[in-house]
Amino acid sequence: MNTPVNKNDQLTVYIEDLTHDGSGVAKVDGYPLFIHGGLPDEKAEVRVVKTLKNYGFAKLLHIVEPSPFRVEAPCPVFYECGGCQLQHINYEGQLKWKENMVRNVMQRLGKIDAPVLPVKGMKNPWEYRNKSQIPFGLVDGKVIAGFYQAKSHRIADTPTCLIQSDEADRLMRAFKENALKLDLVPYNEDTKKGQLRHLVVRKGRATGEVMVVLVTRHPKLSKMEAIIELIREVEPKVTSIMQNINSKNTNVIFGDQTNLLWGKPTIEDLIGDVRFEISARSFYQVNPEQTEVLYQQALDYAQLEGDETVIDAYCGIGTISLFLAQKAKQVLGVEIVPQAIEDAKRNAELNGFTNTFFEAGPAEEVIPRWYKEGKTADVLVVDPPRKGCDEALLTTIIEQRPKRVVYVSCNPATLARDLRILEDGGYKTQEIQPVDMFPQTTHCEVVTWLELV
Repeated sequence: MNTPVNKNDQLTVYIEDLTHDGSGVAKVDGYPLFIHGGLPDEKAEVRVVKTLKNYGFAKLLHIVEPSPFRVEAPCPVFYECGGCQLQHINYEGQLKWKENMVRNVMQRLGKIDAPVLPVKGMKNPWEYRNKSQIPFGLVDGKVIAGFYQAKSHRIADTPTCLIQSDEADRLMRAFKENALKLDLVPYNEDTKKGQLRHLVVRKGRATGEVMVVLVTRHPKLSKMEAIIELIREVEPKVTSIMQNINSKNTNVIFGDQTNLLWGKPTIEDLIGDVRFEISARSFYQVNPEQTEVLYQQALDYAQLEGDETVIDAYCGIGTISLFLAQKAKQVLGVEIVPQAIEDAKRNAELNGFTNTFFEAGPAEEVIPRWYKEGKTADVLVVDPPRKGCDEALLTTIIEQRPKRVVYVSCNPATLARDLRILEDGGYKTQEIQPVDMFPQTTHCEVVTWLELV
């Protein structure tokens, strides 16, 4: 295998970009080297540690010329933990990189020439997560907890997490200290033994309500009263304590059975003036402050005057639907998960909305039937998972021809792909607005406005 560099070569390189997992990218005669810890616009000394046919990996030895955006990462386990990738870049630099990343992806993958606006960031890009899913482990008789190391299921033992809530931090530390006393031996993925798999903490930013979910391997809790007492002592604002049982050999966090141990089965939060009821397994955006920014942007792009019918594909528990319902004549939401549709109906009732209709099923099947029944859309909103829109749904949009499409995306790459299909089908991308939902990470949400031409 002929490559421009060989293993153990030591050389000075110029780092051009970052990968999706935050590694620096340098090129030697066109051959990419991925360098963990390197930043764009840096000159660095590196040692090649692995070479493959089309790319290689190098270790950062010394920064010759640092990036103007480089800072000391404040988290003591930043280089071990896989939760954050950008703490060594100041926030101005993070927003600049995300804007350039979105623009480059749109042009490279979708050939989309619409304007990409500056990223809407946060005033305080820390402690923003309202949901933490914390794995536990046992190493040499000591309980550890934190977050998984990058590309592994090894836990980076974390004293505190700078992007999660204080409540989650306190509860994490309390269970590290007391898990064994409470007969909650951490689960071992290799031996399939142990009881405590995850601690999940959810918080309503606007209401202050806190939910704690213990994810265990089997239902029996021999010291349930002591567990409840500990949680309530550590976190007096707790209003819901749940147990989820996951006995399967899987990386999926939640099992199918959820039991109420104390308090009520849900907590509430507000996005703008809209109130939402959140259960242990509800999908709800983890950054409520930026969620309001994101949904307001979607509402602005929808340009509703009060007489429109809006279809919300992938509506989930109705978060965007209810935001739109404040301005639309009618909102029709479709989602493939039946429980999410039940949550959406309940949230609509909670807020007194009578102009919403929700149905469970595949959007690419339900929406064409709605059109045949006369339920047509002036505006169609999509907020799909990371894989993007189902191809059949894109075909449906092109065939049904709503005059305006608002596309909310958590993956710029699949967004660019789908925008190309919609543009080829008769739409024109008008504007692209990135929103920083996940500071300190490489992830970026994007809201896009398209018009039928």
